[in-house]
Amino acid sequence: MSSPQQRLKNIKNAIEDIEFILHSVDFKITQAIENKILKPAIRMHIIKIAEQFNKLKEDNAFDVLEKFSSNDLKGISAVRNFIAHDYDSVDDSIIEDVLRINIPIIKAIVTKELDFS
Repeated sequence: MSSPQQRLKNIKNAIEDIEFILHSVDFKITQAIENKILKPAIRMHIIKIAEQFNKLKEDNAFDVLEKFSSNDLKGISAVRNFIAHDYDSVDDSIIEDVLRINIPIIKAIVTKELDFS
């Protein structure tokens, strides 16, 4: 079983992978999420982030989860479900919002928690 700290590291790594994808091709977010090669990679990393949050919940790591807003946690879980269960119908604007709004907030909290550990 992974520790909550390792799960947070996994979340941070997935976020950094998304950032690497976006910066390595010098695309705007809207271009990247429409690109046939980058789109699946970005979506897979979003799924990875959501899965780590699910595992924190399964591990009863509520002291860690309470650092995040319930809206961010519900949102990332909902997006994960859309991607996993209805891949072709996922609206790119939802992915864009996640990348622009939710991911930076999640990264800031994860980074703060890892710095204090």
